[in-house]
Amino acid sequence: MRRDDGSITALVAVVTIALILVAGLVLDGGRVLAARRRAQDLAANAARAGAQAIDEDRLRRGHTVLDPEKSRSAVRRYLSAAAASGTAQVSPDIVSVTVSVPVRMLLLSIAGVVDTTVTSTQRARAVQGVTTGE
Repeated sequence: MRRDDGSITALVAVVTIALILVAGLVLDGGRVLAARRRAQDLAANAARAGAQAIDEDRLRRGHTVLDPEKSRSAVRRYLSAAAASGTAQVSPDIVSVTVSVPVRMLLLSIAGVVDTTVTSTQRARAVQGVTTGE
């Protein structure tokens, strides 16, 4: 007769590792999705803050143009208040903000999946008066 001592132990170990990895996908995947949503929100709101820095002298002459330095400063202030960092590109009437949010892997780090960074770029346009949807 053959003995099967220990065969169940190996099966339990393999199933346990598989369950931990699946839990890691759920937990850390959710953390990545939440970080993506945070990065999108931060970038969009920072871009809106920057798009409010309209050059008043040019506005009085009928041109809606951003003041680049004031716009970048507004973006920096917003991101600083939100404890985030990012970059801003300012064109005559559009502010584009890129924000990166680091994500620390909790369970998947056991399997060698390193921490990751989620990045989002959002834009806002400076407008004057009431506009219709684009």
